[in-house]
Amino acid sequence: MEKPGVHPQPHPPHHRRRQPIRVWLQPFLISLVIVSAFVSCYVGLMHDPQPHQIPVAVTGPRLANKVQQALGDSIDVRRADSTTEARDALRHRDVVAVLGNGPHAKDLKLDVASANGLSTTTAVTKLVTAYAHGADQHLSVSDIVPLARYDARGLAGFYVSFGVTLSGFALAQSVVGLSSLLHLRHRFTLMAVFAAASGLVAAAIAGPILDAVPAPYLPLAFVLALLAAAAAFTTKMLATYVGPLGIPLATLLLLTVGNSTSGATVGTDLMPSAARTLSALLPPGAAVRAIADLSYFQSSHVLAPLATLILWAAGSAVLLAFRTTKQRPAAPVPPQAAPTPHRAGEDRPTPHRATTDDTPTTHWADTDEGHSVPGNGTTRHPAFTVPPKDPDTIAESFV
Repeated sequence: MEKPGVHPQPHPPHHRRRQPIRVWLQPFLISLVIVSAFVSCYVGLMHDPQPHQIPVAVTGPRLANKVQQALGDSIDVRRADSTTEARDALRHRDVVAVLGNGPHAKDLKLDVASANGLSTTTAVTKLVTAYAHGADQHLSVSDIVPLARYDARGLAGFYVSFGVTLSGFALAQSVVGLSSLLHLRHRFTLMAVFAAASGLVAAAIAGPILDAVPAPYLPLAFVLALLAAAAAFTTKMLATYVGPLGIPLATLLLLTVGNSTSGATVGTDLMPSAARTLSALLPPGAAVRAIADLSYFQSSHVLAPLATLILWAAGSAVLLAFRTTKQRPAAPVPPQAAPTPHRAGEDRPTPHRATTDDTPTTHWADTDEGHSVPGNGTTRHPAFTVPPKDPDTIAESFV
């Protein structure tokens, strides 16, 4: 008997679907917002920095009153009983400069700490120079907390923190893509181990190798590890809670606003009040302060930046774990086998499932994205199905 020919079914006509506007408009607008915020923050803060309440220790009550009346709100005069007390406050970063009378009647002496940043030091020097010129007095300036030899502009701490923040951000992006392959605890381990390795490597390069950051190695590595963990867990947490907009939001929060307000390129005393507040609250600003305190100011105010970094890292990790546990999906239901067509006069076969030990199984584990992926957990048995025969083939088999 000649076998009937197989006639392929015609493909349905292909109609070009018009993509909705939001498919291309959303990434366009997000990228435009990021570039606008980046330029506005970095260029805007350097556009016209104005000193505001810069803390300066002044010895002598008469000189303190004159300086306060002449300079107004530009500086915050801190009266000191002696030059030794004032310089001790400068070395502990309680003030950024010390002003006192020189050896002669018409002489003024200004002590500064360039480790506070060139922008802040320059601003204070200009203000006091203008006062001395108006009072017809000679001003001598000395730097008692100078920068390291290989960090002439005081930007090494900023660039180290920027690089560590960027690496943590990039790792979190990769972990988001691995959510369907790695269990939650494995992703947490990956980010934690990377944070520690990033801190050790960055501290070694900036410290002992290049000698640009004179902070003790292990405390510096600890600060940088906390920064990497804060950046990684914060980015992953935002991606989990907000969805596709989480990565752009992390870009704005950490790489744009956080780094621009860190106080390295423009001192915090020269920023608007809102920028100063953000600088103290965001991880990059906290890291830059901690690095400077460890390097030049005897770790006098390092606890507050450390607390900020720990809160960002630990808080983001807790929120991420809570969201993942709360959204754990139910066990998947195995699909039903399709019925097999049978000939007239035959008994309908009874479907059954193989229960031998040789039956292939697939294990599934929960993820934070709301679907199941291979792992340890519920067992699913693949269904065995027989494709139905063509009606013409069935009819012709009875001829």
